[in-house]
Amino acid sequence: MTTIIYIVLTILLCVLPAGVVWLCNRSSILGKLGPIMVLYAVGMVLGNIPVLSSYLLPLQDVIPNVMVPLAIPMMLYGCAFSRREAGLQLKVVVSGFLSVFVAVAVGYVLFGHNVTEGAQVGGIISGMYTGGTLNAAALQAIFKVKSEVFILINSYDIIISFIYFVFLFSFGIKLFRWLYGEGKMHDVEQEVELEQSEENPYRELFTAEGLRQVAKIFGVTVLIVALSAASTLPFSQSWFMVIFILMLTTLGVLASFIKRVRTMSLSYHVGMYFIYIFSLVIASMADFSSLDLKAGINQLAFMAFAVFISLMLHAVMCRVMKVDADSMMISSVAFINSPPFVPMAAVAMRNKRAIVTGLGAGIMGYALGNHFGVLMAELLSGM
Repeated sequence: MTTIIYIVLTILLCVLPAGVVWLCNRSSILGKLGPIMVLYAVGMVLGNIPVLSSYLLPLQDVIPNVMVPLAIPMMLYGCAFSRREAGLQLKVVVSGFLSVFVAVAVGYVLFGHNVTEGAQVGGIISGMYTGGTLNAAALQAIFKVKSEVFILINSYDIIISFIYFVFLFSFGIKLFRWLYGEGKMHDVEQEVELEQSEENPYRELFTAEGLRQVAKIFGVTVLIVALSAASTLPFSQSWFMVIFILMLTTLGVLASFIKRVRTMSLSYHVGMYFIYIFSLVIASMADFSSLDLKAGINQLAFMAFAVFISLMLHAVMCRVMKVDADSMMISSVAFINSPPFVPMAAVAMRNKRAIVTGLGAGIMGYALGNHFGVLMAELLSGM
């Protein structure tokens, strides 16, 4: 009986995004919100249904770890790349780390002194908001922070990240493009992709030619995922995610230079659908019953301050360094939420060319996040 429930839930999680996309194409209100925001709301509701929550747990571990490695190369095949990417990534990485440094330091002065193990919490969220949850877990082990404190960090992070996404995906994208003076340019630039979205490209999947193309897309992608996984074998487990994401990105970019791969027009849309599934499952992890807002109000304020002030500082510094708005936003997502969320942000921005910038920034965050977190904890403990 349990096996049947898992199978039904897996099918539901994989099919629900199709229904949401269909509704967004037919409802002007849902269309303005976009599939990702709607799926986040649906996922949070599903995750807090008592009958389902225990059955969702194993699926929450498996499904994101399958969807993201498949989606990343698929969404890179049709991209055009230029030499400016290296210089651009250096700028967003410097800006990202500096903005988190200032935001966490000021946040610690305002709220961190009243948080249990505040300096260590500051170090953990410094690594988390430049790298990801992997860095946070590693730093928790380094600092030997109490498990209940770390559970609160993760619970609050889900809520703060949701608010961050609501802001960014609802009106933040348009706001930053307008502030950067790029609103009109992006409206024209993305017009073709908007029209393709409205025409529902998924219809082509069910044609004979579409199915043949999907088979080819999966063939190339599975090969890339296998090679990427194999490349991690000589390294320790702590380096697995860094090497794996780096190789997925590198091989996906290299594949885009092969004409037969680059012309597979459905690859981006298939990858995008996997990101829709990923968004739904990630949102279902938000467990409101585990939150103790009253007991941890200073910790919540500390983390929220770090996220939103670092976003503001990152926006200012990127503007000064003449970084475009989309690169600023997608690198912010990579730092605050980690590289697996980059394709989701690219879908929301309807700018697949920003994926490489985001993934590059996120990989640097993974690689340097632990060192940065240890350094921050040492600095904060002396304040």
